[in-house]
Amino acid sequence: MGHIVVTGGAGFVGSHLNDALLAAGHDVVAVDNLVTGSVDNIGHLLDERRFTFVEHDITRPLPDLGAVDAILHFASPASPVDYLELPIETLEVGSLGTMHVLQLARDAGARVVLASTSEVYGDPHVHPQVEEYWGNVNPIGPRSVYDEAKRFSEAVTMAYHRTFGVSVGIIRIFNTYGPRMRPSDGRVVSNFIRQALAGEPLTIYGDGSQTRSFCYVSDLVRGIVAVMDSEEVGPLNLGNPGEFTMLELAEVVLDVTGSTSAVVHESLPVDDPKQRKPDITKMGERLGWDPEVALRDGVARTAAWFRSFDEVEG
Repeated sequence: MGHIVVTGGAGFVGSHLNDALLAAGHDVVAVDNLVTGSVDNIGHLLDERRFTFVEHDITRPLPDLGAVDAILHFASPASPVDYLELPIETLEVGSLGTMHVLQLARDAGARVVLASTSEVYGDPHVHPQVEEYWGNVNPIGPRSVYDEAKRFSEAVTMAYHRTFGVSVGIIRIFNTYGPRMRPSDGRVVSNFIRQALAGEPLTIYGDGSQTRSFCYVSDLVRGIVAVMDSEEVGPLNLGNPGEFTMLELAEVVLDVTGSTSAVVHESLPVDDPKQRKPDITKMGERLGWDPEVALRDGVARTAAWFRSFDEVEG
């Protein structure tokens, strides 16, 4: 079994990765500066002998983490609320942080799986998005601090691969949801569920015709582990190709929660993509991966977690 480092290991996706890796028999070191992550996400693991938590900002060189076989690089603010509030930090973790991860991998002879994003496609002119598409990104818009940080991280990852022979796998993650999302993180699924459970109006930006594809976190984690265990370089799209408008998502949330909340509309944010849907042919053909959890089922599981979270918080 391997020794795996998960940067951003106290975050939403990172914490689920810890669980899956430990269940597979690996030793796990989770590294997180807790800016957007939370110890609550990993509290159930702190007494696990094969799990170690290191509070550290990876924009500074990483400490000695012992033997390292693979690094899953998931450290970064990932929701608009966070990266718009932390623009410099987001750029630093995508650049300096990624370079520190790659240098550790080079020194240790470890494989790196980089969590990139569908945001590298910007507001796409190609639909669904294939990995060969170079995207339509505004490099000076407010969202660019995240989009360009990830585009740079892909570039430097490939530079280390080509120059030093570091084993790398780049994944482009599409909208992911599930338990342990922060209720206030500003993502559409968490927003809708939180508002529905509170009896507040569901806020839709624009007319609601813009589309997204939503992948439940357990499906995403299976895909990430498959890439880690492979020699695929990528980039590889990871997401659920089921495509829903914001109005359709709102209807699912209202139905699942039994809420009678109204729907209200506000102005569309700058550079907000009109369509988002992954072409996942490569993941299917090369690694046999395909998402399994339907949107309604995933929303029901997530809403149940939000209810329990509110009970604990209350």
